[in-house]
Amino acid sequence: MSATRAGRVNSWQGRPPGLPGAVPPPSVPLSFFAAASAGLVACGVAWIWVRSTAVGDPTADPVVAAVHLAVLATLAMGIIGAMHQFTPVITGRPLYSIRLARLTFVTWLAASWLLPIGIATEQLAITAISGVFAGVGIVLLVINLGIPLLVKGKGIAVVALRFALVGAVLTTCLGITFVGDRQGHWFHLAGHIDLAMAIIGLFSWLGTTYIGVAEKLWSMFMLAHISGAHRAGQLAVWATPPGAALLATGLAWSISSLAYIGAFVLAIGLASHLVSLYDHMRQRRRKVDLHLIFVVTSAAWLIVGAGLAISAVLTLPDDTHRGEALAAAATAAFGGWLLEALVAHAHKVLPFILWSVLRARGVATGPGGKPLMFADLYHRRWAEVTYLTVTFGIAALCLGLGASLPTAVALAGFLFVLTGIVITTNLSLPPIWLLAQLAR
Repeated sequence: MSATRAGRVNSWQGRPPGLPGAVPPPSVPLSFFAAASAGLVACGVAWIWVRSTAVGDPTADPVVAAVHLAVLATLAMGIIGAMHQFTPVITGRPLYSIRLARLTFVTWLAASWLLPIGIATEQLAITAISGVFAGVGIVLLVINLGIPLLVKGKGIAVVALRFALVGAVLTTCLGITFVGDRQGHWFHLAGHIDLAMAIIGLFSWLGTTYIGVAEKLWSMFMLAHISGAHRAGQLAVWATPPGAALLATGLAWSISSLAYIGAFVLAIGLASHLVSLYDHMRQRRRKVDLHLIFVVTSAAWLIVGAGLAISAVLTLPDDTHRGEALAAAATAAFGGWLLEALVAHAHKVLPFILWSVLRARGVATGPGGKPLMFADLYHRRWAEVTYLTVTFGIAALCLGLGASLPTAVALAGFLFVLTGIVITTNLSLPPIWLLAQLAR
């Protein structure tokens, strides 16, 4: 199917004038982001529930269920929504099918909720069904994004999205193997296997998506122009996925030398990502704002995670429990890197999407009677509250897991619930109010 014909097939009624034809309907990314907020609330409730178990055995089934709500129902759901939104924008080519996008949402929603429910309740049939949904969802994702990602000459962001799509397939295949093992007990899923699965998901898929898309978003949101070939951004994209793959393989098969090589390559990729952020900050023409604070804090969790990971490696030979606790805290910090970034960019991307919708429906002025601006679509004070809740939530989870403090884990869960509720309310009520005013 040609790009032109695909654009006609995927056209949506009420598309605002001037909006590129490749951009999908707002309901596609918005559905994923709404589900990610619900996933964050459920994740928070789960951490409150497993607060005591988490500090005793981070690999216990109830804890694994909470982790899957965090990774699949929150982070992956939001990242898949971002992939559906930014792949057409970056490549200039539409999704293969809007219907497939909606089916991907349904299947991934089912998989991301059924898997933790099945694990928590020890219902093998539910976990098996979740594996089927995940497999179908990832096939649909590959079909829908694979064709536009065949485009050439669109820069490093497209390379990152290609890597991420491969990482998504690997993550899902490992997840299906995990589900199958619970049915057939093929092999023992020890802590280092769980960690290997987490590394593939967090860095080869979710992290690589963010690293690539950030190269576009940072320039736009910071008004930063990086002249010439941006070596740091390119190195971040080319080093992170293979580094994560080598590290995960070394951990899974207990090959220490391969794990160390992978860790070194991954460290180069993530360090390059931080250097790229510094370059954008140095070249920015926009003053310090909440988005920049969010992004810098997100990057700080990478450094915290690296420190905790090194501490875990040094501690494990002498104190297994403490080492596992530090490894769990490191994983939480790396997840915090992505969660903080997801929340940060939601406050930029979603108003942009909703602004186009509102203008297309005739909303031309904001609450003060001035021309409608992106800032009119959420309240800054509540965005600041969201920054505090998500940041302190991540900090509390790292502290609770690393220092074996169940109260801190419970506090983290409460703050995640609050974050999900506040961000959903703050990004949805102002646009709804403006539409209601127009209808009067």
